[in-house]
Amino acid sequence: MSDSNTSSGGVGLTGALFLVFLVLKLTGNITWSWWWVTSPLWMPVAFVLAIVIVAVIVLFIKEIIERW
Repeated sequence: MSDSNTSSGGVGLTGALFLVFLVLKLTGNITWSWWWVTSPLWMPVAFVLAIVIVAVIVLFIKEIIERW
C-alpha cells in the first residue's frame, strides 16, 4: 500500500548547480565572482520577476491605448 502523503524531496537542478559551483569555487578550480557562484539561486527569481515586470508594462500600455 502506498502512502499518498509522501513527497519526493532532494536537490533540484538549481540546487545541484549551486553546489557544483560552490565546490569548484572553494577548491580554487574557478575564479568566478560570488555573484556567479550563487546565480543558480537567484536567477530563476530574477527571470520570473522580469516576466512580471514586462507583463505589467504591456498591460499598462494596453490600458493607455484603450483609453486614447
